[in-house]
Amino acid sequence: MNFADSIELTGLRVFGHHGVFEHERENGQEFVIDVRISLDLRAAAESDDVARTIHYGILADQIAAAVSSDPVNLIEKVAQRVADIVLSHDLAMLTTVTVHKPQAPIAIPFDDVAVTITRGREHP
Repeated sequence: MNFADSIELTGLRVFGHHGVFEHERENGQEFVIDVRISLDLRAAAESDDVARTIHYGILADQIAAAVSSDPVNLIEKVAQRVADIVLSHDLAMLTTVTVHKPQAPIAIPFDDVAVTITRGREHP
């Protein structure tokens, strides 16, 4: 199977209530999600059929729903939740997920805080 092909969604902006501190849970903040999916796109390219790929519009909606619900303490947990959604699509073999928390409660000026994880399908 060819894993050189990929689908990327970058800069998905989703409002959520994740964080360790109470004010983060109460007020919420914007999270920015980047996803890269490794898969074989030959069948989709040959057939020109959206059913032979991962529909990125549907995936974006699924990711947004997961990030905006069920508050957790850590963006590591949010990233894992997103990776699990991506890998629930049969064609996805490997995914890299970055969750950015640009309004993280840090006293020192900063541009971004992010966590990146890479997850793949388990092989028997």
